[in-house]
Amino acid sequence: MTLALFHDPETDGLRPDRVPSILRRRRRSLALDLAIVIAVAMATGFSTAYLAVERAPAFGALRLGVWEARPRQGTREADPYSTATHARTGRVPLASGEGLMFLAETDSTGAALSPRCDYEISGQAAPARLWTLVALDSEMRLVADVSPRSGVDSRHLLRRPDGDFTITAAARARPGNWLPTSNTAQGLVLALRLYDTPLTTGTGVANVPMPEIRRGTCR
Repeated sequence: MTLALFHDPETDGLRPDRVPSILRRRRRSLALDLAIVIAVAMATGFSTAYLAVERAPAFGALRLGVWEARPRQGTREADPYSTATHARTGRVPLASGEGLMFLAETDSTGAALSPRCDYEISGQAAPARLWTLVALDSEMRLVADVSPRSGVDSRHLLRRPDGDFTITAAARARPGNWLPTSNTAQGLVLALRLYDTPLTTGTGVANVPMPEIRRGTCR
């Protein structure tokens, strides 16, 4: 009779070899996976919301050459991004009955405006009872300048017989129409505000004259 052995005397009491920890699969808990998903979603949501408020989409924008305005700002029809931008920055837009503000961030060739360059703004502006032109930085603040003047306006402007004008935007004073800028500003944006203009009613938009912006000397 053969005796069947259910145990191997040579291996009894020995445990099988363990897989090294570096080779073992580690299972992340469901809570950790959920926390990672929530963190990524919140980071994406906050970043996109910040960009949308910081650089509000151009809903209903009116573009004339390099100049862009948003006629609905300051009205009940303003888009939520513009409303949030003004609430965050504290800037008060012109009401629809007051006028329009046009912004230019590039010159007539499409190059971004630089505070280290001089520019010539020439031609004619859209019809308005009064308009002003100032230099802003990338945060839409008046550039820090030692000059007592902050901009130019249509009432104190030297013009040619045909009504055209030329304004020199530069950090140092220039003869004629001079718009002060700053070499140390963070970015450069030109703001042209038209007061009591027919453009606020949406009429007369076609063939409206607007100044051209040409780069001069850069430092």
